[in-house]
Amino acid sequence: MNRTIQVGLMGAGNISETHARAALAIPGLGIAAIYGSNPEKVRRFADKFGGQPYTKLDDFLNHTPMDFVAIGSPSGLHAAQGIAAAERGLHVLTEKPIDISVATADTLIQAARTRNVKLGVMFQDRVKPEIRKLKRWIEQGVLGRPLLADARVKWYRPPEYYANSKWRGTLELDGGGALINQAVHTVDLLIWLMGDVARVQSSVATGLHKIEAEDLAVALLEFSSGAHGILQASTAIFPGYPRRIEITGTEGTLVLEHDRVVAVDLRNPPEDVRPGTPSDDLENLASPVVSDFSGHQAIFEDFIRAIQEDRAPLCDGEEARRSLVLVEEIYRAAGRTLPVARPED
Repeated sequence: MNRTIQVGLMGAGNISETHARAALAIPGLGIAAIYGSNPEKVRRFADKFGGQPYTKLDDFLNHTPMDFVAIGSPSGLHAAQGIAAAERGLHVLTEKPIDISVATADTLIQAARTRNVKLGVMFQDRVKPEIRKLKRWIEQGVLGRPLLADARVKWYRPPEYYANSKWRGTLELDGGGALINQAVHTVDLLIWLMGDVARVQSSVATGLHKIEAEDLAVALLEFSSGAHGILQASTAIFPGYPRRIEITGTEGTLVLEHDRVVAVDLRNPPEDVRPGTPSDDLENLASPVVSDFSGHQAIFEDFIRAIQEDRAPLCDGEEARRSLVLVEEIYRAAGRTLPVARPED
């Protein structure tokens, strides 16, 4: 970088701490300002990571210098806050999902296009080395014709995870529960690895937690390629297990567990296709804490290069929209009422 790039962080919770750590690890990237609704929380955040604290959105967006914003607010605020930033000419990098409805996400995509600013979404699984290796193998055809994808997000969240939050598990700000929040990364990976989905059958339920959204979701998927898929997502599976994706084709099976390729079972494996060495230092695999910021750092670095090179980021708005389309289809097939899009809020 020829000069310091300045980012403004929107949100002062756990995920924004991850954003702050990722930003501070990048030479030439500075934290200009922090925005949040809780004055004490925002002040503590600014004291810890730097940046000017703000509790009024307009004041934050008028801060200079600032080149882009990183949104870590509740999911239902992503589009509205992103649009407000885009209208100030600021580039927008938002947490997943892009928003809680396709209609509202489309307003953000259009706003970024109209103001000619970059829009990126943090699906950091796409930059993880083992997952990129898995995608490369699939693209090389080592599996033959894909037949079946089996994805399991069987996590556990204690009651206080929801009880101590004003937005988690609510339809208004979370857009749902285990599917749109915890499992949306896996939904994104299924589409990234297997292509779009043509048909959906699904069921969602609230089995354990006292929330208005689901903590259990099961979906049967038929991909446009003709392959089939099974998706299980939950925050009610005690004690919680690592995320696992199994993809089978006519020539064998590849298995990803907690972001590592753990099995390569092929009829005729190429010499360079083999599982990685299992890691001995992965802790708390079933419910990973947002303490490893390497994926977010890679997303930030790519987004900055996208600005400098005037190209699309690794996962732009249109690409991130695909996972939200599928989430909506799963909810719709399960008979769940979808949130009403209110981009002006």
